[in-house]
Amino acid sequence: MTTSFEQAAKVLLSNRNASANAPRLAEEIRPSSIDESLAIHQAMLAVKGPAGGWKCLRPLADGNINAAPIFADTVQSGDVVTLFADNGLARIEPEIAFVLAQDLPAKAEGYSDDEIDAAIGSCHMALELMQFRFAEDSDAEYFERLADGMVNQGLFIGPQIDKAAAYLAAEVSIDVRQGDTVQHFDGKHPNTLPQNPLYWFINFMTKRGQSFTAGEAMITGSYCGIVDVAFDCPTRIQYAGLGEYQVSFKALS
Repeated sequence: MTTSFEQAAKVLLSNRNASANAPRLAEEIRPSSIDESLAIHQAMLAVKGPAGGWKCLRPLADGNINAAPIFADTVQSGDVVTLFADNGLARIEPEIAFVLAQDLPAKAEGYSDDEIDAAIGSCHMALELMQFRFAEDSDAEYFERLADGMVNQGLFIGPQIDKAAAYLAAEVSIDVRQGDTVQHFDGKHPNTLPQNPLYWFINFMTKRGQSFTAGEAMITGSYCGIVDVAFDCPTRIQYAGLGEYQVSFKALS
């Protein structure tokens, strides 16, 4: 028998398209708790394939979380980034990605900060690729948005940066240049240091039975929120003191 979680997963996956303007989930398959939203994540992974990464932040004061898998087939690198347009633009969030060099199996007692640090093999400049899939007038609520991946549509992993420098990156000035247009941001990490959400997230998930495998990339929050950029234009992204790279964004149809 198909469960409501599987039904919701299939609907949410079908909404990941170039013309996303989806209504909220039907009431009978709509999640009403964090546990139900996370169960839909697992159903989505079962349908679409493994996670290549995860997004996370520390929980808010009200207990709400921002955490979701990033599907392996949406994780990219190189000099061209493909993603669905959102209102005709590419929407990105500049972040730091932490890539596991060793497995972290499910573990009832969790992991120490030192054990998690030791499992991180490399750190990279990264872009979370964003898409608002629910229609503006859908009235979709938090648990549905959590189940949908909190606007994530993929991940770009950029050049490697020094791990020690990444661990100190509370504030990073970021420039996004397209031609003569430069968007400058005095970036601040929403959880003070970019590794801080890892400690909560890995323990929260491994205690729930989730295992993580070497090669998975963890992103932990944008330094400057969502940045809108044009497609088909060379784009130079600079993290002051850490590095820079150039990419072009191509719209998926």
